Parts: sequence; C-alpha cells; structure tokens
Amino acid sequence: MERLQKYMAYCGVASRRKCEELIAAGRVRVNGVTVKEAGIKIDPDRDRVQVDGKPISPSGKRVYIMLNKPVGYVSTARDQFDRPTVLDLAKEIKERVYPVGRLDYDSQGLLLLTNDGGLTNGLTHPRHRVDKTYIATVAGKPTAREVERIKRGVPLDGRTTSPADIMLMKRNDKYSVYKVIIHEGRNRQVRRMFKEIGYTVISLKRTAIGNLELGSLPSGKWRFLKESEVEGLFQLYCTF
Repeated sequence: MERLQKYMAYCGVASRRKCEELIAAGRVRVNGVTVKEAGIKIDPDRDRVQVDGKPISPSGKRVYIMLNKPVGYVSTARDQFDRPTVLDLAKEIKERVYPVGRLDYDSQGLLLLTNDGGLTNGLTHPRHRVDKTYIATVAGKPTAREVERIKRGVPLDGRTTSPADIMLMKRNDKYSVYKVIIHEGRNRQVRRMFKEIGYTVISLKRTAIGNLELGSLPSGKWRFLKESEVEGLFQLYCTF
C-alpha cells in the first residue's frame, strides 16, 4: 500500500506538494471515485488512478528538459483563462511532463520540465535553498541604500524575505539592470521586492537554477538536459 500523493509523484504527475493540491481540488479519482484526502493509501497493482480523467501509471523513462520560456505563457499544464501554456511549446514530447516551479506570465527564461516528481520536490522545497538567478531591468535608479534593503530582506505577506545577492550590471538615465540571486520561490518575488522599495521591474529573465545556465537556447525553444546536467541538479539537495 502507498500514499496516493506519493504514487502520483512517482508517476511523474508533479511534486508531492502539488499532487496534494490536485487531490484537494477534486481532480483525482481512484477506481472512478473522486477523492479529496491526500493521505489515503492505494494498491498500485490493483487500484486505478486518474488525474483530470486520464489514467496515470509509473513511467519507465524519466525526462528532463530545459525550456527558454517567452513572455506571454503561463507555467502550468493548463490555464483557466485559456492562455497559452509552456507545454504548448513542447508538444513533441511524448511523455507527460510538468514545470518545475513557475515563472510568471510576464517573465521569461529558464524553466525545467520533467516527469520526475522526486526531482521537482527536491528543487522546489524551501528547505533545500536552491539558488535561482535572474536579470531584472528596473525603471529608475535605486540608490545603494535602497538596494541594501533587498539584500537584507524586505517584508512580503507578513514575512521577511531571505537575504538576496544583488549586483548592478549597468544603468542609464531611465533604467537599471541587476543580477539577482534568491533561493526562495514566493509568487512574483523579485518584482515585489523591488516594488517594496518603490521601483517597478520592467523585464525579468531567469538565467540559471543552481549551476545550470540557460546559455544560448533561443526563446521558445527547448532541449533535453545532458546526463551531467541532470546529475548536477540532483546534487543541489541531499534528500527528497
């Protein structure tokens, strides 16, 4: 017997935490009956599990993909407003893959797609503190003192953000460009941190996750990760 969300993650549906959300939303059926309790146990050899009406089963092949997400796509498998999703850019992939974390609709850059729920959980769980690198173009010229506030942490949703690494790359009379490294994954975090000090992020691009860099991959294109790159991702955390 195995917990439902663990089995779903093993099948590559999503991380365990995301699977719990799918169950709570009533999108999962076991033997034709909708369940909303993540803690129930199933027999993988006998019980039939469906997500959004589609049967799931363990995949014999794990797939790891790097995508350069363009602006104007949502980082979900489907969207309630029928906006294009990142999976629309990888329709050639036969396996059922899901995004690892998210980039908001107006942001671009490195996004991972996989059917490995364990890796997804390992990279997105807060305790693993996996670094994410962004290039943020900000309207105006924040002072060193203002940027120092972000480096130390600013209040978001009643909690102070963890210290961030920020380096000014270039600026002119209208814009400032910063390299920002954070390990948290709060909703629209980089944009909101700058808003907290009074500035608007005009464009935002994620260029790296840990040591994995986007490189020269064109916008809207994807590629399979090399074996060494996959191993590097697993090394970013110790346990799932």
